[in-house]
This record gives sequence, C-alpha cells and structure tokens, in this order.
Amino acid sequence: MSPDLNPEAEFAYGAGQINPIKAAYPGLVYDADELDYINFLCEQGYSTKLVKIIAGGNSNCPAKKGIDGKTFDLNYPAFVLPVSPSESINHVFHRTVTNVGSPNSIYKAKVISQKGLRITVDPSVLTFKSLWEKLSYAVTVQGMIDHKFMISTSLVWDDGTFQVRSPIVVYVPS
Repeated sequence: MSPDLNPEAEFAYGAGQINPIKAAYPGLVYDADELDYINFLCEQGYSTKLVKIIAGGNSNCPAKKGIDGKTFDLNYPAFVLPVSPSESINHVFHRTVTNVGSPNSIYKAKVISQKGLRITVDPSVLTFKSLWEKLSYAVTVQGMIDHKFMISTSLVWDDGTFQVRSPIVVYVPS
C-alpha cells in the first residue's frame, strides 16, 4: 500500500487475514481472553460502569492505567503506536503466540523496514517443539517520523509453510 495513494494505509483494512482459505490454517495465533479486552477498554479511558455494560458481570477497571490512557501490550497481531510529530521513538511491544501449525517448526522474523524507523524482533527465531506451545517475543520500534501522518510496515513470521503477517503502524493522531 502506498501512503501517497492511501494515506489511511493499514487503518483501511485492519490486521485480519485477507485470504479466507489460509485463515483456517493460520500457523500461529495470538490468544487474548476477556480480561485482556477489559483491561484494554479500561486503559482506553472507558469507565468501570461502561465496561460493565459492555462485558457484563462484575468487570472492574484496575487502578493502574497505561501510558497516556493507551495500552500497547494487548496480545493482538497489530502493533500500533501514536506519536507526536518529530518525536524520538523508542518503544517495545510484547507479544505471545501459540503454535497451531506444524508440531516441530521454526519461524523466522522478517521485517520490512521503512525510512525513519529501525525495527528489531527479539528473539528473531521462534522454535516450537509441539502444537499449542506458547512463545513470547518483543518488537522494538526506534526512530522518528518527520512530515508524515503515518509509517506503515510489517513483521512476518515464516516457517516455510505458514506466513503470519502483523502490521506495524506508527502515526501522528489528528
């Protein structure tokens, strides 16, 4: 996607699978449970009252809030970071994936870099020994976006059979 032709870039279609046939065999999945989403809503500024309406039951917002009311570590395939113009960026995202592909598989991280950003993945190789095994990794985004609304790139985990793409978006909120 070209930012010149599509300034909305990744926001135009989201983080989901585009090919419905491949969606049935994802290789890796990002697990998130009800509590993860409740915390996400709370850190986005929703009150306990609103969260109870949405989630029902005895859902409560924890006292601790995220950075500026935003949460970055919802275990979700997308990495989204709002920044101020010309702000120096140094942010780490944490994720955990579950292997639902091949029992013995080795996924290698591939990042398509964009000018102005340095993106690293640690570890850059995930070695699974069984199905349903969970492994964690971190994505570090460093750099600066000058005179742009958004920089969009991606991380792809590839084991030779499955390719699991996660969009990485750094943007200046309007």
